[in-house]
Amino acid sequence: MHNFSYWAQAFSKHFSEQHFPAQPANLYEPCNYFLAIGGKRVRPVLCLMANDLFDELHPSAWQVATAIELFHNFTLVHDDIMDAATLRRGLQTVHTKYNVNTAILGGDVMLIKAYEYLAKVQPAVLPAILHLFNTTATEVCEGQQLDVDFEAEQEVSLESYIRMITLKTSVLLAASLEMGAMLGGTSEGNRRHLYEFGKNLGIAFQIQDDYLDAFGDPASFGKEVGGDIKQNKKTFLWIHTQAQVNAEQQKLWQELQTRKDANKIAEVLELYSATGADVWCKELQDTYYQKAMQHLEAVAVVNARKQHLIEVAQLLMNRTN
Repeated sequence: MHNFSYWAQAFSKHFSEQHFPAQPANLYEPCNYFLAIGGKRVRPVLCLMANDLFDELHPSAWQVATAIELFHNFTLVHDDIMDAATLRRGLQTVHTKYNVNTAILGGDVMLIKAYEYLAKVQPAVLPAILHLFNTTATEVCEGQQLDVDFEAEQEVSLESYIRMITLKTSVLLAASLEMGAMLGGTSEGNRRHLYEFGKNLGIAFQIQDDYLDAFGDPASFGKEVGGDIKQNKKTFLWIHTQAQVNAEQQKLWQELQTRKDANKIAEVLELYSATGADVWCKELQDTYYQKAMQHLEAVAVVNARKQHLIEVAQLLMNRTN
């Protein structure tokens, strides 16, 4: 069983091949630019690690992992457009560096290329892999639509928000692990526990992402801090504050929902802290992290083989315990 670093390096080398032709350059150069930005490649690496947890690497593992990464990048390109985000991993987003139409088409062609790689998967495992991939891809789109819908709604419950981020963010992490487990030939029970491990870890990761968008360091976060506040996104922090503001704070809170001035972010952050949203957010993150670890513990494999997945979870949560 190899660790995350081993598989990340191996996948990075594999993924560095050219996925697109040279022409038309105005379509494919932006795709190459975005893929070169990199990132930790967490989802495809988790797929490889889940396969490795149970058996030697399946011949189709590289194709599945590559399809996962291309699909994920497709979602990021389109997500940046919808969020009007200017930075991704510290660099310009595709629609900012080029234009919106190019970014839409670039995302589309990444999705198409992902299915080209899936078409190379061995027939014995393809139906199950394709079913889970398609289900997950649909769910990600559903989650993104819910996220858009929330922008126009006055109230969003915590339960509704968790469902949205589960679909938008967590299911792809979960499915990456389950697809790897499928390739490793393990039982359905083990596959479902790994799926739940990934799903709950993904929720915890999104809670952390919401927190860092408000309170993070732009240099290390890699995105513009306060972007969610400027967009009036109903994050975990927003939902808690909406429920907790007192009568004195209520007037300012409502006023801030329509303001666009330079002081808005700082004043919203003050209300987040005053209502305890920052502390509550970290506690909720830990709740879902612990759920994730319980499902990993339930996977019927000797604990020593799970250690590398535990380390990945700690890395994602910036944890040391």
